[in-house]
Amino acid sequence: MSSVPSQEGVATAAAPAPAGRLSVLLATRLGRILTGVASVAAGVVIWELVSQRTNPVFLPSPWLTLSSVGELWDDGTLTESIFASSGRILTGWGLGIVIGIPIGIVMGHFQIVRRLLDPYIEFFRFIPPIAFVTLAVIWLGPGEASKVALILYTTIFIVMLNTIAGVLSVSELRLRAAASLGAGRLSTLMTVIVPSTVPYMVTGSRIAMGNSFLTIVSAEIVAAQQGLGSLIWTSRNYGRTEWVFVGIIILGALGFLFDRIVRVVAGRLLRRYGVAV
Repeated sequence: MSSVPSQEGVATAAAPAPAGRLSVLLATRLGRILTGVASVAAGVVIWELVSQRTNPVFLPSPWLTLSSVGELWDDGTLTESIFASSGRILTGWGLGIVIGIPIGIVMGHFQIVRRLLDPYIEFFRFIPPIAFVTLAVIWLGPGEASKVALILYTTIFIVMLNTIAGVLSVSELRLRAAASLGAGRLSTLMTVIVPSTVPYMVTGSRIAMGNSFLTIVSAEIVAAQQGLGSLIWTSRNYGRTEWVFVGIIILGALGFLFDRIVRVVAGRLLRRYGVAV
């Protein structure tokens, strides 16, 4: 004789488990936002608890750091530093992309060009930008050109190498299909190779953006009166550790913001070329 399931068993089976509901919530956009906010809040709480047992010279509290933000904002130092560093980063990074992508496409497509330029790329890409800070100041002066040139230097090799890798990864079947349809070398380059390389260009650009932030601090510490790197160095000279924290936090926030903007623009670009994102 078959047994009939109890009402309690049926109710239990019908009701979704709390863990399942939580997983569904966390998978939504709101859930991801709330998870990020909770993570940041937990970090701030830990920071506050540790700072209460530490000398403010070594670790200022979140409230002291926030007060310093207001102080630097009121006298215009923070806004000047943000605009100065952002302008240098975006200019150098943009130039690196504009120059690096075409060179990478040509090097990837034409083997003779790749063989001619490869020794120079393999040599200079291992020399950190900070090694050229003194030369940049001597050659270009202590103005904006030296800082922009250093960021261009740190950007261009990353973008070129990723673009070359994208060109070389294009399927031979696609190239043969284009040739069989009557596409010439230039037409194949523009309609097959370049669109297929876009994801690599985006990856290189995002990595280069991170390296640009690494470079700007070194450049501004050595030769700049304004900028977040200069703010961090000046704060160190005055013993204002909370100002140092402000500069570091603003750098991280700017990097987060710029990367998100690049991701949004890149996502639309990739969808335009039919690449899933």
